Amino acid sequence: MAIRAVVFDIGGVLEITPDLGVAPQWETRLGLAAGELDERMHDVWRGGSIGTITLDDVHQALRDRLGLDEPRLAAFMADLWREYLGTPNTELIDYARRLRPRYRTGILSNSFVGAREREQQAYGSRTWRRWCWPASMRAGWTRPGSALTPSAGSRSWLRGRRALDWQPRAP
Repeated sequence: MAIRAVVFDIGGVLEITPDLGVAPQWETRLGLAAGELDERMHDVWRGGSIGTITLDDVHQALRDRLGLDEPRLAAFMADLWREYLGTPNTELIDYARRLRPRYRTGILSNSFVGAREREQQAYGSRTWRRWCWPASMRAGWTRPGSALTPSAGSRSWLRGRRALDWQPRAP
């Protein structure tokens, strides 16, 4: 059976997302121990990645759990989005565009609430136009590390097609 669809991950594939050390930098600013920021925010990060909470909920949790006032919240979120979004992998994005119409192309991502809008704002709607986008924050699930999930494969745009899932390698 021939491959008819190619599915790309965003972070580490369509976006180049190096670790900029945002969490450790903010732990130092806030006087927290190493790892404490993520420990305090773990359930919020999880909820934001599967869409069980809103971006406003994330902001409120940051205020409550880290004691951030509005200016510090804005600065923290700016740093977080800068690290999260990275920079577009324009070479791969252009390649993916050239696959159409011969192949269906899509994005399958363990994304975060608000990320799609941030990506469209940062890179322009043209970058992601015409991509099918099943994302964890909209579907309530996360994909495993090395396989196309059955729930994504059953989506109508991919149903019954062989697909290639392009995602970053684990370190």
